[in-house]
Amino acid sequence: MRKRRAEKRFIKPDPKYNDVLVAKFINYIMWDGKKSVTRKVVYESFDLIEKKTKQNPLDIMKKAVANVQPLVEVRSRRVGGATYQVPMEVRPERRIALALRWIRTYSRDRKDRSMAAKLAAELIAASNGEGSSVKKKEDTHRMAEANKAFAHFRW
Repeated sequence: MRKRRAEKRFIKPDPKYNDVLVAKFINYIMWDGKKSVTRKVVYESFDLIEKKTKQNPLDIMKKAVANVQPLVEVRSRRVGGATYQVPMEVRPERRIALALRWIRTYSRDRKDRSMAAKLAAELIAASNGEGSSVKKKEDTHRMAEANKAFAHFRW
């Protein structure tokens, strides 16, 4: 028996945009605890987004995150010696976490000069409903759809 559920930690909004989602995004992209470097990269990518799209980068980022958030995912469940991929709804906090993680991963995989340029390109693509991170969401949904037959194993 476990003791109790972990308390939810709240993070402070970032200094420039005063937004919690941006602060969370900075934390996701951060490597080796170098927050000042990461802040520079994220803000630089926001400047690039503004230059390319002539729109508010915060709106672009929020739209991108909304487009990448998965609604359902498959989770492994052992039933009588067999492992089934059971489709389940994704909790709101996990949706955001997965979206930010996928955006980070696929922007790192992009072919571009700087991390800021990669990040800007991935965010713009995701806000337009294209790009690798949106493809990942669609693949996740497709997997859940294909395994709908095992939905009765939900717990």
